Amino acid sequence: MRFTPQFLDELRARLSVSEVVGKRVKLKKAGREWKGLSPFQQEKTPSFYVNDQKGFYHDFSSGKHGDIISFVMETDGLPFAEAVERLASMAGLALPAVTPDAARQEQRRRTLHDVMDLAATYFAETLASRVGAKARGYLADRAISPATQLQFRLGYASPDRFALKEHLGKLGISVDDMVETGLLVAGNDIPVPYDRFRDRVMFPITDLRGRVIAFGGRALEKDVPAKYLNSPETPLFHKGDNLYNHQTARKATHDGSALIVVEGYVDVIAMVTAGFAGAVAPLGTALTESQLALLWKMADEPILCFDGDRAGQKAAYRAADLALPFLAPGKSLRFALLPEGQDPDDLARSGGRGAIEEVIAAAKPLAEMIWSRELEGGNFATPERRAALEARIKELSNGIRDEVVRRYYRDDFAERLRRTFAPEGGRGGFAGRGNFQGNFQGNSGRQFQPRAAGGANRFGGQGFGGGRRGPPGPIPLPSGPYQAASPQLAASPIMRGQRSAISRREALILQCLINHPWLLHDHLEEVAALELAHPEAHKLRAGIIAAFANDHHHSADPGEQAEKMRGDLAKGGFSQVLQRVENGITTAAVWGAREGAAPDDVLATWHQLVALHRQWHSLLRELKDAELALGEDPSEANLAWLRDVKARMAEVDGTEALIEGFGELSGRFQKSV
Repeated sequence: MRFTPQFLDELRARLSVSEVVGKRVKLKKAGREWKGLSPFQQEKTPSFYVNDQKGFYHDFSSGKHGDIISFVMETDGLPFAEAVERLASMAGLALPAVTPDAARQEQRRRTLHDVMDLAATYFAETLASRVGAKARGYLADRAISPATQLQFRLGYASPDRFALKEHLGKLGISVDDMVETGLLVAGNDIPVPYDRFRDRVMFPITDLRGRVIAFGGRALEKDVPAKYLNSPETPLFHKGDNLYNHQTARKATHDGSALIVVEGYVDVIAMVTAGFAGAVAPLGTALTESQLALLWKMADEPILCFDGDRAGQKAAYRAADLALPFLAPGKSLRFALLPEGQDPDDLARSGGRGAIEEVIAAAKPLAEMIWSRELEGGNFATPERRAALEARIKELSNGIRDEVVRRYYRDDFAERLRRTFAPEGGRGGFAGRGNFQGNFQGNSGRQFQPRAAGGANRFGGQGFGGGRRGPPGPIPLPSGPYQAASPQLAASPIMRGQRSAISRREALILQCLINHPWLLHDHLEEVAALELAHPEAHKLRAGIIAAFANDHHHSADPGEQAEKMRGDLAKGGFSQVLQRVENGITTAAVWGAREGAAPDDVLATWHQLVALHRQWHSLLRELKDAELALGEDPSEANLAWLRDVKARMAEVDGTEALIEGFGELSGRFQKSV
C-alpha cells in the first residue's frame, strides 16, 4: 500500500475541509459550519455544508458526503492516488518514499511508455505520408476527418515487415523493449523478431493519464485472418482492465455526458464525433468484471449500445449476466439496441445525432433485458413450463449478491410473472391462492402466521389453529422502500403508515426539527441518514433542510427560529404535509417535540426518538428475514428466532411509550427508562 493510514491522517490534519472546498465553492460562515451552493448540481438556495471539526462536507441537494480526498475525486474526476498526490502538493507534504524495487519497476514502465509514444508518433507520420494514402482513403470512407484523426492520434502501419523496428532502432530503442511492449513478434521459433502490426490503420489505446499503453490495428485487406489485432498482454497493458477512450470519457461523464459503451474503435469515434463524448469500448473482448467496475466508477447506469443483429443481442445478454451478481443500490446497466443491420458508425453517418439520441432514449433497464431474454421464443402454455420459467427467474435473482437489490429483483420478476400469466380480466395463474410472490422469495408455499397469546397474532389475523385465514390473493405491494413479505407485516403499523398517514414516530421526529431547528446544527448528517418510510416524510425533510439553509437559524431566539421555519415551509407548499404531521401525533405528552421545551429536554427526546426509530427499522428487516427463513425451513430454531424478533419489537413499542412525560426542565415530571 503506497499511502498508509498514518499518511492520509496527516494529510487531512494539514488541510481543513473548508480550505480545500473553498478553492471551488464560495463558502459563508454559518455558525460552527460553512455553507455554500452545491458544486455537484445547480441550486439557488445553499444546501452544501462543510464542518471542519468533523472533517467532512455534506451536500443535501445531491446526497454526496465525504472528506477532502473524496471531494477532489468528485469535483475533478480523479482517481484516488492522483487526488492524494494533488492534496499532498497543496499541503506541502512529501509523498511516501517507495521501495527500491517499486522505484525500478516505475522507471521501467516510464521507459516503456516512451517507446509506445514514439511508436504512436511514427504511425501517425506514416498515415500522413505517401505510404498512408490507402489508409487515409479508408478513414475518409468512414467519415473520419483529418481533425478527428489528429484528436485520436490515428496512424498507419506500413506493409513492410521491419519498418517500425528499423525506425525505433535508429532512435536507440532496444529490440528487447520493442518485444516487451508487444510491438514486435518474437519467440524461440522466430529467428528475427518482426513488426506485429503491418498494413493496418492504428488506434492508440491510452491509460487514464493519456499515455499510450497499447494499439489496436484494423486490417485494410479482406483476406487477413484477423480484421482487428490488439497488442498482447504487456507490463503496461491488460486488455480486460482498460477501455478505449477511457480518459476522455471519464472527463466527459464527470461534466454530465452520458456514458455509452459500444463495441469497437470506429464506433467510439463516430459517437464522439456525433456529440457523445462519453463513449467507450472494451478492447477486443466481451465486457469483463474489471471493465464493469471502471464503468460504474464513471456512471451509475452506463448505457450499453450493441449492434442490431443477433450477435449484438447475444453480447447484450452476456453483459447482463455478467453484471447481475455485482448489482448494488443505484448501480445497474441500460441496454440500447440499434436497428438491425446497423452499428453506431452506420447510424451516426445515416441519421446523425438525432438518430442516436432516439436509440439512447429507448434504452431498456437491465431487469427488462433479462425478462425479455427468458421469454424469448418460449412456450408457456402448461403449468410445468411456467414452473420452469419461475425456477429459472428465481435462480437468476438469487445470483445477485446485494441483499436489497436481490429483494427488489425478486419482487419485480414476481410482478412480471403475475401480469404475464394472469387471465385477462381476472386473477389466476400465479396470482391465485398459491401466493406466488411468497413462493418466489423462498417460502415453501405454506402460509405461516405466528400466534401470540389468545390465539391472534400480533399483527392481526389468526394463527396456526384453523379459524379465519388471510386473504386468498397476494398482499398489495406498497410503493415505498419496504415491501411486505407476509400478511402480518403488511398489516403492521409501519406498513399502514407507509400507505396512508405518516407514522407517529416519523411525525414526532419531523416536529422536533420544525419546532427546534437548532438541532440541525449538530445533527445534519444524522437527519440525512434517517430511513423514512413515508414519501411525504422524505419531501418534508428536504423542505426542512432547505429552510434551515435559508438563514433563519441565525436568530438567537428559539421561538423565532421555529416561526421562521414554519413560514418557510408554508411558502414552499408544505402546509398540507405539516397538517398531516400534526395529525400523525396521537398524543400531546411528548413535551420535547413541542415548542417552548427546554434544550436539554429536546435533546433527550431527540436521541430517544432517533435510537428507537433506527432500532425499529432494523427489527423490521430482521422480521422479514426471520419469516423467510421459517418459510424455507420450519425448524424450532427459526420459529424461536421469529418469536424473539417479535418480542423485541414489542419492547420497542413499550419503550417508546415512556418518552411521553419527559420534560423535567420544561416543568414536567420525568420518568426513568
